[in-house]
Amino acid sequence: MKHIVILGSTGSIGASTLDIVSRFPDHFAILGLTAGTNDEKLEQQIRTFHPRVVALSSETAAQRLRARLTNHPVEILSGEKGLCTVASAPDSDLVISAIVGGSGLMPTMAAIRAGRAVALANKEPMVMAGQMMQEEAHKQGKRIFPIDSEHSAVFQSLEGHRKQDVRRIMLTASGGPFWNWSVDQMKHVTPDQALQHPNWKMGAKITIDSATMMNKGLEVIEARWLFDVPPNQIEMVIHRESIIHSLVEYCDGSVIAQLGFPDMRTPIAYALNYPERISLEPPLLDLGKIGNLTFYPSDFEKFPCSKLAYEALEGGGGLPATLNAANEIAVQAFLNNEIAFLDISRLIRDTMNAYTPHALTTIEDALEIDRWAREKASVLVKAFTK
Repeated sequence: MKHIVILGSTGSIGASTLDIVSRFPDHFAILGLTAGTNDEKLEQQIRTFHPRVVALSSETAAQRLRARLTNHPVEILSGEKGLCTVASAPDSDLVISAIVGGSGLMPTMAAIRAGRAVALANKEPMVMAGQMMQEEAHKQGKRIFPIDSEHSAVFQSLEGHRKQDVRRIMLTASGGPFWNWSVDQMKHVTPDQALQHPNWKMGAKITIDSATMMNKGLEVIEARWLFDVPPNQIEMVIHRESIIHSLVEYCDGSVIAQLGFPDMRTPIAYALNYPERISLEPPLLDLGKIGNLTFYPSDFEKFPCSKLAYEALEGGGGLPATLNAANEIAVQAFLNNEIAFLDISRLIRDTMNAYTPHALTTIEDALEIDRWAREKASVLVKAFTK
């Protein structure tokens, strides 16, 4: 029996993870859950999976939950301290890190410092402090397993091969809903249009990131630290069908890829039960019926967010954390109809241009840069207001 903690259990990744757990009650048990403010959905999960301890980021939401569960044997915590307590809970075998955005950094780091194996679904902590996270994981003798479909595909394609033989990692991208749109057309994109991803069902923030292709840029930074591969060996390729999730090319010209229907339960299950696979009974992949798999080069001119990510990775230090924080502010401003779609990349670039290089040696450094960048980007939003 493997005991699981899920950070961000009420989101799409958390819900998919719990779906798998419910199918295999003899394999997995839920030890802890965390959520933001959705106490009603967390209550349903508590009553179904009976965790020992839970936490909400909001104390108000935690109080509401305590009032409804006075006779239920669960400890209910709140705030960042509560999230970190659940993340480092004793007896857990694996922590699924699925808190959206930079707020997932401290709980994820708490799990690593406590010596827990971590399966990472939110890329932002690795973008903000990837090197420090990996160093701590190595110190604890634990692995960080990727759940993102692209990074899981790379992870699976690297299995059984020597890292020194890798020539390139190729991360595939669907191109989002606007791949075939002109820049002029994208000037008038609405949040509702941007939230219509052609292949994946995801949360709002990651769906907008996919539309701007910032999602793929963040994945490049994440891959740099997950797999210890130089940035110049990580490439992006547009693959509209989302069947090939990523590829690894080796020095002899061999290319290993992982294929499958776009379903996040597949990479989640692989991380949950590694190195063994579990039967999810998905539909068979009928390549003859699919017919064509198409590929296109990246377009950094039409989608500059991914280019900004490469620039942040090259600049190093706190620049990736600056990029990530500014993107979170810009995406929320767009969803709030405060800025236009094309202003997202402009706001991020202006924030990066305002950044003064700082040494990045501790998690506290990363958090301070994150705080500064959020404040700066929030001020800049006013200049872009439609």
